[in-house]
Parts: sequence; C-alpha cells; structure tokens
Amino acid sequence: MTTSASRLRIPGLRWWIVGMLFLAAVLNYIDRSLLGLLAPTIQKDLGISDSQYAQIVNAFLIAYTIAYLLSGRVVDRVGSRLGMSLFIGWWSAANALTAAATSAATLGLYRFLLGLGEAGGFTASPKIVAEWFPATERALAVGIYSLGGSVGATIAPVLVIALAATWGWQGAFVATGILGLVWILPWWWLAHRPHEHPRITDHERALVPPPVPAPVAVDERALWLGVIRQPVVWWLLAARLLTDAVWYFYQFWLPKYLHDIRGVPQEGLTIIWVVFLAADIGFLSGGFLSGRLVRRGATPPAARLWIMLGCAALIPTSALIPLAPSVGWVLAGAMVVVLAHAAWLANMTSLVVDIVPKPILGTSFGLIAAGSAAGGILMNSLVAGQAKAGNYDPCFLFMAAPHPLALLLIWRLRRLPAQA
Repeated sequence: MTTSASRLRIPGLRWWIVGMLFLAAVLNYIDRSLLGLLAPTIQKDLGISDSQYAQIVNAFLIAYTIAYLLSGRVVDRVGSRLGMSLFIGWWSAANALTAAATSAATLGLYRFLLGLGEAGGFTASPKIVAEWFPATERALAVGIYSLGGSVGATIAPVLVIALAATWGWQGAFVATGILGLVWILPWWWLAHRPHEHPRITDHERALVPPPVPAPVAVDERALWLGVIRQPVVWWLLAARLLTDAVWYFYQFWLPKYLHDIRGVPQEGLTIIWVVFLAADIGFLSGGFLSGRLVRRGATPPAARLWIMLGCAALIPTSALIPLAPSVGWVLAGAMVVVLAHAAWLANMTSLVVDIVPKPILGTSFGLIAAGSAAGGILMNSLVAGQAKAGNYDPCFLFMAAPHPLALLLIWRLRRLPAQA
C-alpha cells in the first residue's frame, strides 16, 4: 500500500500547478490578441470604423473592470480550483462565440463576455501562488505564470494569422476557444488545496505556507469595508491604473500603428512576436532578481520595489519610438518598454501577495486589478482620437510617464512587513 501511494505522489507539485497557470495565461493572451491581430480583416468584413474598434476594445475592458471587482470575491468564496475552471470555461466559450459576430454591436457583445471571464484568471492566480509558495519563491512563480501571458502574445501573431489563413478569422476564434475548454480537464485533476492534496510529498507539504481556513460565514459588507479601508489597496490600485495602460496600448494598438503608419501588411504583423518575447524575458528576470534580493536579506516588499525602480528608469524609452527611422527600430524600442513593464508587473503582483492578508487576497487583488482595466479604458479612449487623426506620436510620449509617477506613489510600501 505504501509503495502504491508513493507512486501517486508528484515531486515539485507546486511547480506543476504554476505550469498550469502558465498555460492558462498563454490561452488568455492568445484569445485577447485575436481581435487586434485580425482587426484589418474583421473591420473590412464587418464594416467597422476605427472609432467602433475602440468602442469594442472598451467593451472588453469595461467587462474586465467589472469582473476584476467581482471575480476576486468569487475566488475567495468558491476556492481557486473551481474558480479557475469557471473563469476559463466562460472566456473560452465567449471567444469561440465571437465567430458568430456579424456587426460591431455583436462583436462588442462577445468581447464584453470575453472580458467577464478573462479577468478571473488573474485574480485566482495570485491567490494560488499565495497558497502554494513561500515568500522566497513567490515572485518567480508570479513571473512564470505571467510569462504565459507574454508567451501567448508572442506566439499569437504566428498562430492566429496561420489559423485565419486556413479557416478564416471565424475559424481562428473557434479553434482557440476549444483549447481553453480542453485545459479544464487536467486542471481539475491536478489542483487541490495544498495541505489536503492527495499527491503532495511530505517534503513539499512542509514548504508551502500554512493553510488559511475559510470562514464559515462572511459578512459581505464588513469584508468589503475591511478591504476598502486599507490605504495600501488604494495606493496599489492607483499604480495599476497608471501603468497597465502602457501594456494595453502596446497590446491593442501597436499592431494598428505598424499597419496604419509604418505600412506593415496584416500578414507581416507576425513580426510583433519579438516584442512579446522581450516581455517573456522581463517576467522571468523580474521575478528572479527580486527573489534573489530576498534571499540576500531584503524584505520582500523592498526587493520588489527596488527592481521596479530599475524598470521605471527604462520605460521612458517609449517617447523615442515615433522618431525611429525604421520598423526594426520601432520594434527595438517597444521591446525595451515591454520587457521593463513585464518585470514591473511581475513584481507589482508579488508585492500585492506580500502585503495583503491572505483571507481577503482575492477580493483585494480584484479591486486593485480593476484599476488596471480602468486605466486601459481611459487610454483606449484617448488613443482612439489620435489614431483617427493618424497621429500616434503623443500616445508614445504619454506612455513614458506612468511608471515613474506610480513609483512615487508606492515607494513608501517598501517598509511594510510581508505576510507569512
């Protein structure tokens, strides 16, 4: 019996869990990248203007904001295993249904539904990391699953354009939606609460943080009041509002900038993969470097913020991109910005996990991340007017400022103690 049981144990189970989060993030970013990559064809087929395109992107971001506010509470109530299954099932179905769009209104509806599901993956993932990883490994774990987003964005140009060339843009939405539904099967088998997991080794059980029992009954009003009365939540929300606008800009508008201003044809937009390859490096290196500082004796919050300081120094490179003499130099500048933002985001997420109490982590993270989507909505509205006028230069200039400003807001948090 002992031998049989030991065969069922999975060494390094926490890394398998984060590997599944990585794959979920890959799918998440492929699904959200579809519209931007196929925008020239979809706009032509459905008769959608640039202003309507911006409204459709905003429909996604509005739903994303709503879902961030609510999905964190869902995760705290139903648990990360069921929560992740519900969210990825929802957004994958919505993504596949996008193939049925026949107008700007129906396309906006399906993107709204996509946004309602996609935010949940990024409120559940930090809670899962908090449950499975000690402080010395959290930033690396966050960097790995966040890396999935940029890997998804990296492979999306090649994958999506190939799918669209074979089966049309509708077929690309259906195929990628099916992949998400398939993901649920291994996740449900693999994911359990760490200390109750039937396949965890005794060695790993000793490494994971102590379990936090869920309360039998929760006063929702008191819980939300407890969350919103924490000043740290509002400082972090403001930082996400400012800085994530940069990520959304490069994700949703860089393909259109290259197509509309630099003359890159839709089939040539596969070159954007190099920008998101830089993000892959940023997510991994950002988590690795702050984890190394923690091992050398820095407190986790201080380690995250020192790395974020370096990132904030690089991101103003964005202002130089309109001056680039060629598409190659545009991509090089975008790579610097996206790499630095990815490292920033990995550490920002880890900072939230470090300083927010675990029992309300999902709810708090959802509220903080709602600032991310709100920043994207504001950015999108401003950029749409510039895109219509054919002048993206002020947009790249504006994207140079948010990270230094956000750092000024949250620099004081480096002195806070980390949660166990």
